[in-house]
Amino acid sequence: MYRHRPGRPLHPAMNPDSAASSLQGRTVLLTGASAGIGLAAARQLARLGAHLVLLCRDADRGEQARAAVQLAAPHAPRPELLLGDLSVQAEVHRLCDELLARYPRLDVLINNAGVLPDQLHRTPDGHELCWATNHLAPFILTNRLLPLLMAAGPGARVITVASEAHRLGEIEANAAARADPGRSSAFTAYCDSKLANVLFTKALAERLELTGITAHCLHPGVVRSNLWSHSSQLVRLLMLLALPFARSSEKAAETIVQLATLPQPQKANGQYFKNGRAVSVSNRAENRSEMHRLWRISAEETGIAE
Repeated sequence: MYRHRPGRPLHPAMNPDSAASSLQGRTVLLTGASAGIGLAAARQLARLGAHLVLLCRDADRGEQARAAVQLAAPHAPRPELLLGDLSVQAEVHRLCDELLARYPRLDVLINNAGVLPDQLHRTPDGHELCWATNHLAPFILTNRLLPLLMAAGPGARVITVASEAHRLGEIEANAAARADPGRSSAFTAYCDSKLANVLFTKALAERLELTGITAHCLHPGVVRSNLWSHSSQLVRLLMLLALPFARSSEKAAETIVQLATLPQPQKANGQYFKNGRAVSVSNRAENRSEMHRLWRISAEETGIAE
């Protein structure tokens, strides 16, 4: 597999009117689109002509996001809104059923939704909240929506928002242990889920190598967003100290948009991006045994066939 060389920029700054950056006629599904990076990315993608499907949890915030996207790109196709709680597997499957029934193809899937709670929480399915929302939901969505990506043909892609926090993560095989306050914390759980995002991207790229569908992940940077507002006091304090160096949601969304419009995505298949460039990941995130172990764990916990 040809890989984009780490440290090289994706491509020059994009002109919304250029053919390379146009998303005219392409359907883009974006999770976590009601605020922060997701909403910023939605506005930018709409300006490039994308037919956006916005997946949000809250109806009121979802409608506000849809209105904001329409205002930002009045000549773009009207965004569509789907509602669901990605921490609940039955909800994720319901959303997949609806998407498979409504759309003939999907050109870009952007797994952006993520949580960083103040403490460990267990979902109705018995999984730790970060693990369920940040990793298992993208795992289900991506696998179940593969027929729509296949229908779009070569050039279709899966983009997952990861984090530099993946460097502190590890993959715990026991679901109960992940939600055990004696063994973990909300922040370590978040780091584990971000490592899972990177490993999943690399495993997916390997599995789809001959299909023309590509997989990419990215670190958006330290962002002034509402992700931190529900975190622990310590994490909020650290974010407050980092605030002078934090970037806006609009700036953070740029790498998502670059990956969504990359003219030759196969050259960047399986890569992790930071500030618009392919960069190296942690040793654990490069471990092929860990990739395959994560896939087995995820398949068992979601019922998705390997």
